Amino acid sequence: MTRFGSVTVVAIVCVLSVSACSAPSQSGAASADALVLADGYELGGFNPVAGYGAAGEAKMYDGLVRIGGGDGLPPLEPALAVEVPTANDDATVWTATLREGVVFSDGSAFDAADVVATYEAILDPASASEARSSFDMIDEVVAIDDSTVEFRLAYSYAPFPTKLLIGIVPSEAVAEPGLAAESPLNRAPVGTGPYVLVDLSPDRAEFEANDDYWGGAPEVKKLTLLYVPDDNTRAQRMAAGDIDGTNLPPLLAQSLDGREGMSLSSNVSADWRGVSLPTNSPVTGNRDMRLALNLAVNRQAMTDGVLGGYGRPAATPVPPVFGDSYEPTAVFEYDPAAARQILSDGGWIPGPDGIRTRDGQRAEITVMYNSTDTVRRDLAQAFASDAVAVGVEVTLEALSWDRIDPRIGVDSTMLGGGEEPFDADTQAYRTLDSSFVAPGVGSVYDNAADYSNPTVDAALDTGRRSLDPAVRAEAYREMQRAYVADPGYVFLVFLDHTYVSKDSDWTMSGPVLEPHSHGVTWGPWWSLQTWTRAS
Repeated sequence: MTRFGSVTVVAIVCVLSVSACSAPSQSGAASADALVLADGYELGGFNPVAGYGAAGEAKMYDGLVRIGGGDGLPPLEPALAVEVPTANDDATVWTATLREGVVFSDGSAFDAADVVATYEAILDPASASEARSSFDMIDEVVAIDDSTVEFRLAYSYAPFPTKLLIGIVPSEAVAEPGLAAESPLNRAPVGTGPYVLVDLSPDRAEFEANDDYWGGAPEVKKLTLLYVPDDNTRAQRMAAGDIDGTNLPPLLAQSLDGREGMSLSSNVSADWRGVSLPTNSPVTGNRDMRLALNLAVNRQAMTDGVLGGYGRPAATPVPPVFGDSYEPTAVFEYDPAAARQILSDGGWIPGPDGIRTRDGQRAEITVMYNSTDTVRRDLAQAFASDAVAVGVEVTLEALSWDRIDPRIGVDSTMLGGGEEPFDADTQAYRTLDSSFVAPGVGSVYDNAADYSNPTVDAALDTGRRSLDPAVRAEAYREMQRAYVADPGYVFLVFLDHTYVSKDSDWTMSGPVLEPHSHGVTWGPWWSLQTWTRAS
């Protein structure tokens, strides 16, 4: 099995052909006050109660806080709150003073009742929100008056401001309990943000600037998002000049870099890719097998080849950008000889075809990956190639997510994570804590491997409850050391997200640490409302 998929090479040749034979179109030209961007993610689902925009990227909504730009972990800045909320002595009560004079896009006034209603709807079991487990520290949200809200927590939680990035909706929009996935907000969002949705179809969403935005009317007056799920098609449309920008896998993005009038840009992310190793499997439930697979994979080769150098190897879900909370010794060296020895010592004996068996159990696993994601495909192929070299057979299945979900607890999956990467707790807890092993707790993606390690659990608990930054940092380093001694996944890489955009005279957004979500609400456009241009 080759390390890289032939489809990627074909796509690059196709892109080169299109760019050579097609005159650039001026539709959606970046020099106008409008942008046309193509995204690989479905349009709709614009409901914060269902988890939309939990990292603060929504253009139609504001949270109480927002992220700032720059290298490293981004600072949190006030948004609908006049300052970043403060805590009592044990961080169990957080008080937010709200901005006055803000209105929603439907003309209604924003006040404390809307904040209370939004969070209560997220926590209401009737909403069936997949985001609910992310807010389980909240015991009660109370409006002290129209401009003051108290968040009363069930336990001390130092990184609570990261939970205030999610958008606020009008209380009237969530007055009736019901499934968040069926709310009108999914297709007709009502928020206080810099843009307003004016038209939506399955393959096109049109937004206009909110000229009454409390932060000032955006200079980019119109934003059109096109749903183009195929990576190659987006690259071709970019090469033809049909769109102003798009998100692309690194190798496709590199094929367009330097073309006349367009440029590649990238942002560092805490977005990881890795293979889950379900403990319910007779193969991956074996500790020796999990250790061996972690030693068998060549992460640097994947970073250089599959990602074109746009990323870095991953051994745990905590990347180096987390500073003192990152443990540099918690890594797996590429050592296939050691992997073979561990398997042999553990009773996994090679058969005539080179594939190992133990007590009659053949060392064969299935790895599922989303069929539309070329990076996951190429990483899965690389993983399978490295695994078979130590005697483990990997069958790859390209499936839609609705077919993957029911099998996550049994078969391995090429997963991604880092949805809320602005604190080590939100980066690691839902991936590794054993509380998510219990049926009905969280989503199928929370601790998808059903991993359970008491030392990891204890360190994660200390990290989220302690108020001392040094204690928190040491807890997360301890968690990583304990994890690599007994892994539950094969974390492979952290991605740098890559984008291609038309050159323009806009003063664009600077860098920002990106989460797992990396469509065109991020990239150069993550703070589109702040763009300026000399008149």
